[in-house]
Amino acid sequence: MRTISWAAAAALMVLAGGVEAAPVESVTHQVLRDLLAIDTTYEKGTVAAVDLLKARFLAAGFKADDLAVLANPNHLNQSNLIVRLRAKPGAAVKPVLYLCHLDVVAAKPEDWTLPPFQMTEKDGYIYGRGSLDMKSEDAAIVAALIRLKSEGYAPARDIIVAFSPDEEAGGAEGVGWLMGAVPELRQVGLVLNPDAGGGLFVGGVRTYYGFQTSEKVYVSFQAEVTNKGGHSSLPRPDNAIYSLAGGLTRLGAYRFPTRLTPTVKAYYATLAQFSSGQHKTDMELVGRGDLAAADRLSADPGDNAQVRTTCVATMLEGGHADNALPQRARATIQCRMLPGDTQAQIQAELARVMADPDIHLTPTIPATPSPESPPTPAITNTVTKVVHSMWPTLPITPSMDAGASDSKYPRNLGIPAYGVSAVFPDADDIRAHGRDERIVASRLEEAGELAYRFMKAFSGPGAP
Repeated sequence: MRTISWAAAAALMVLAGGVEAAPVESVTHQVLRDLLAIDTTYEKGTVAAVDLLKARFLAAGFKADDLAVLANPNHLNQSNLIVRLRAKPGAAVKPVLYLCHLDVVAAKPEDWTLPPFQMTEKDGYIYGRGSLDMKSEDAAIVAALIRLKSEGYAPARDIIVAFSPDEEAGGAEGVGWLMGAVPELRQVGLVLNPDAGGGLFVGGVRTYYGFQTSEKVYVSFQAEVTNKGGHSSLPRPDNAIYSLAGGLTRLGAYRFPTRLTPTVKAYYATLAQFSSGQHKTDMELVGRGDLAAADRLSADPGDNAQVRTTCVATMLEGGHADNALPQRARATIQCRMLPGDTQAQIQAELARVMADPDIHLTPTIPATPSPESPPTPAITNTVTKVVHSMWPTLPITPSMDAGASDSKYPRNLGIPAYGVSAVFPDADDIRAHGRDERIVASRLEEAGELAYRFMKAFSGPGAP
């Protein structure tokens, strides 16, 4: 039975004594409301959210042996739920795995104008921590699974969905642990991640849909200078703060080499149509691999992040007393590497650029490799067919996220992963991780429909 949309249901009336019936709440809306009411920050964990979803799937007719709750034994509040919609007997295609994180970043009530851990619907928006990142996507996937189950759908391959914790803290205790603990997850043929890629509104117009084929790799270093210090009345040239500051200044003036990945070239070739003048010309040239054009575009921070590895100082501390020479100064340098760059390579480049043997570099958050998943014709055609079934003229492009996601774990195992988020945000109103996080309420149900169509297309006969 097809799920009725919240917006459509609100328009329906049952004439019973002249009283208008209450609108029928969709599964997508119900699940999002319930999830937003649960604080799933790292400290609180995901146990309550997992229990909630398990109960909903059982009520929808999923068998107990199609559901598995797994807690990381070293972090028992980091709970996972694995849901399986089984293929018809004799299916030979490897399963498709969905990665759906349940955790959210912290939100202090005193910083928000609305309660962060509940759904608030106001002025055409749905507010709540995780409304965009990514509980609305979780709700859409839950609704899609339940809808397929209610229709008696028998996929050509198993559909496995992992609702997991810890993505916002790097994912090592969530999907990173899960991929190691559950052997069958390492045997899937394809991974889809609704936490990446997706479409965008610009100036109130739906502009394009990007399916994420790659992401930059997160790695952090500590840069530290130490010496014997001394009394502040007797300054010396070998000041730890000055040494570190000099290296950071040199780093701030440095730009890593321009390099264009296949995804980035395809992305600019598609998006050029939305620009004009020299900017349009440069985007077209980048689409053909022109590095000089990429350098011109990189004056914009967003474009710069697409065409080169970036490293930036994000924290700084030094000294121990007002009247003492510093014995120690340290900084955190946060890098986002292009796919293909290595931690050792970037550390060596940082040392060369900072150009001071007294500055010692140590990785504090090691890199997890995340190779590019190729935008093959089969993947591209399937994404295009699904999106065009709802918006026939919308441009489709592969995309690279400047941030990281759980897709790095299957990619590092050689399993292709693609980002296919379903909620379209506004380019000038992306509040993920920010105050008063929200989505446009009317776009929730279309997200549920898009997630359903993706799930069916990637699990049906002839799916890639």
